[in-house]
Amino acid sequence: MAKVFRPSTREASIISKIESSKEHARRRAINNLRDCLDSLANGVAMKLVENGLVETQSKNSLEEQILKCLETLTRADDFDIDYQIAPIRSLVPNPHVISLYVTAFVVEKLINQKEIIDIYGSDEEIYATINQQVQHYLTA
Repeated sequence: MAKVFRPSTREASIISKIESSKEHARRRAINNLRDCLDSLANGVAMKLVENGLVETQSKNSLEEQILKCLETLTRADDFDIDYQIAPIRSLVPNPHVISLYVTAFVVEKLINQKEIIDIYGSDEEIYATINQQVQHYLTA
């Protein structure tokens, strides 16, 4: 017969604290995003083009699309965020929710925009480029 795992109250409280701290960090990051929407969208668009990950006819159009994505993220509920990032949730071990959301947008939806010619690089390279900018603007 299989052994049933029943965590003790101490283990349960530790697990609960870990989960609540993750949710708190997620909400705090999304709230802090509102303060730097324009600069983050500009930085992400610029780095994607500079690193040759996105080929576009207009960098301004790319920046506008990323800005719309970030604005949508600030208004999205938890289900919508989880639904958007579900296909790439396991991309990196400890992902940043904003970086993961924007990466999912770039990989899945940005290619359908008429100004975007092509998207190059792996999902990991795109995530790393976006995460670098997110860390820069949200910790500054």
